[in-house]
Amino acid sequence: MDRRATEKDDQTSAKERPTLKTLAFMTGLGVTTVSRALKDAPEIGAETRRRVQLVAKQIGYRPNRAGVRLRTGKTNVISLVLNTEHEIMSFVSDIIYGVTEVIADTPYHLIVTPYSRSQDPLDPVRYLVETGSADGVIISRTQPNDPRARYMLERGIPFATHGRTDMGLVHPYHDFDNYAFASEAVRHLAGMGRRRLALVTPPVGLTYYGHTVNGFADALSEVGASEVPFNTVSIDHTIEQIRMRTAQLMRRDDRPDGIVSSAAAATLAVVAGIEDAGLKLGRDVDVVSKQSSELLHLFRRELLVVNENFRLAGSELARAVLGWIGGAAPGSLQSLSTPGEVLPYRG
Repeated sequence: MDRRATEKDDQTSAKERPTLKTLAFMTGLGVTTVSRALKDAPEIGAETRRRVQLVAKQIGYRPNRAGVRLRTGKTNVISLVLNTEHEIMSFVSDIIYGVTEVIADTPYHLIVTPYSRSQDPLDPVRYLVETGSADGVIISRTQPNDPRARYMLERGIPFATHGRTDMGLVHPYHDFDNYAFASEAVRHLAGMGRRRLALVTPPVGLTYYGHTVNGFADALSEVGASEVPFNTVSIDHTIEQIRMRTAQLMRRDDRPDGIVSSAAAATLAVVAGIEDAGLKLGRDVDVVSKQSSELLHLFRRELLVVNENFRLAGSELARAVLGWIGGAAPGSLQSLSTPGEVLPYRG
């Protein structure tokens, strides 16, 4: 390509992208003053800060990340690491909404770093750390002894986990109390006269599997109900697998009359399997399920639901990472959501 054409393209690109010099020219201030005003520096007057930030917003100014990194050693990036094959879209969209809502008024930007089932979950985290691509990291699908958390702790990388670990190491997290969810679901079903209960569990390797199973078992003992084992599936199985194996379970003579489900998507398949077996939800069997959006009652009014707020989770995780970056003690950046009551249809 002709050098003059390349230079022209570069000049055009530079003209299209507002810089600190652009802001300085438009506000009649010095570049240093503009830079400090954008960072909310206390030595710059409040009115000047507001004026600079308003102009920056109006002209679409964005700091050059490469330049920011050279000057400060920071990227102003938070990375959300997600398994693209296991995370359902409602979870992804709500978590992202929650994170972006918190970082909207900060210099930070969110990037989503995906990985697949065939990858080691540590690979994307290692890449982010080794390349210095993010100032903070959020991970999900947390394991009791999670190598990603240990790796980042050893390297001093601010991060937060969606779910807890059980390593004896302190780090920020946000979690939903799945022990309390399973316990309350069992108690509710027992209060309806259901005595033979089955559990659709989280994946065995994740921390909240243990929380859920323990809450289910302890509550069974408390209310004097019995478990009908349903160990052939977890919520990670496909919809068709859950449907088929639920139908097999419900055709048995010792079938459950109550089911606790750890995820809404699995519940759709469970209900399909119940109906494949010729049984009626709400008459032959009741189901208590977690849900993150108010869709299950649109599917079947007979379902009993407990709400889990993934948007709140995203917000809490973002606050935790920003807090650690800002110097807060990791142990002060931990939160646990308590499940609400089991809700019948109230249309």
